Amino acid sequence: MDKIEHIGIAVKDLEASNALFEKLLGVSHYKIEEVASEGVKTSFFKSGPNKVELLEATRPDSPIAKFLEKRGEGVHHIAFAVDDILAEIKRLKGEGFIILNETPKKGADNKLVVFLHPKGTNGVLIELCQEIKEG
Repeated sequence: MDKIEHIGIAVKDLEASNALFEKLLGVSHYKIEEVASEGVKTSFFKSGPNKVELLEATRPDSPIAKFLEKRGEGVHHIAFAVDDILAEIKRLKGEGFIILNETPKKGADNKLVVFLHPKGTNGVLIELCQEIKEG
């Protein structure tokens, strides 16, 4: 894994949270994107070399809505950048980690993503992200 790609934070109100993080980080978000298949609207901020992703549920049965209902607002996941997501899936499965979606899916911010089950990662949902290469 190359680096932490971003930290995902579940929020109830994306607009209010955008205003809060603009004050906190001193910069505006650079992108808002909806991932309809996951029932989520995302907003991305850059802070130096780091990124923060805010996640708001767009439907009550989405993973973010369930997270908010169970745990409230807060850190939802930590995402790591990888060069070869399929090789990482194979390696991590070999190490005994539980992959929630073994086939990478298109996520926000032009990424292919997979998630590791938090039961095997000290209660932290881990996302692996690979930049989608055009062409």
